[in-house]
Amino acid sequence: MAFKKILGRLVESVPGAKGAILADWEGESVDQVARMDDYELKVIGAHKGVILANLRDVVRRLEGSDLKEIVVTSAGMQIIIMPVTPEYFLVLTLDRSDALGRALFEARRCVVSLRDEIL
Repeated sequence: MAFKKILGRLVESVPGAKGAILADWEGESVDQVARMDDYELKVIGAHKGVILANLRDVVRRLEGSDLKEIVVTSAGMQIIIMPVTPEYFLVLTLDRSDALGRALFEARRCVVSLRDEIL
């Protein structure tokens, strides 16, 4: 199954989802599905990759384990960041007013599918 199809399923299954992107460790887009401006989603993906890398380092130093997920909430948007492998990560953007629990559930399922496709 192609990455775009997996990401598309994620965006379709989460009410209020604006876009999902699979990016590499440098923040470069591998594939994406967007209901928002494509360029804006790529910028969000790259920026969240920096946050993921920094927080991964902190968690490894403090706990000796790997980071599982990050949720960033602003006034108008929620962003979920999840490592897929050490080299790739998923970013899901959604409206602030929508259910975070459902988005986390679906994003976790998506990570498994993406990991299976990569490996």
